[in-house]
Amino acid sequence: MSNSYRVALPLVFALLSFAAYSAEIRDALSAGWNGERRCENLYEDAQIRILRCTFPPNTGHERHSHPAFFNYVLSGGRGQVTDGSGTREFESKSDQYRAGEAVEWHEALNTGDTTLRYLIVEKKYESEK
Repeated sequence: MSNSYRVALPLVFALLSFAAYSAEIRDALSAGWNGERRCENLYEDAQIRILRCTFPPNTGHERHSHPAFFNYVLSGGRGQVTDGSGTREFESKSDQYRAGEAVEWHEALNTGDTTLRYLIVEKKYESEK
């Protein structure tokens, strides 16, 4: 085998593996934890989708993505989130809220002793600028 093939083949396999792995990123509703969904669809129309997500202690949310969203904390607590920037701890308090841009991927774990509950409103459209 020539040197160019020895270099090119591992690169091709790495790219194919990355493409297959990237294709596995689900949306928040489809993603779960140990085969069990963590979010339920409360409402959906052509412009938005509203999810209620519940995470008992030691439960997480596997790798998933979000379009632009609004997040309201129904019941807060402690957890950790991992994304392309690394892993960090967080604490959310009941009645907090925030709006965010699209999230390419992240995964989360409830590390506290309370059940985390969120209301997530996902946009299905691009904002006009």
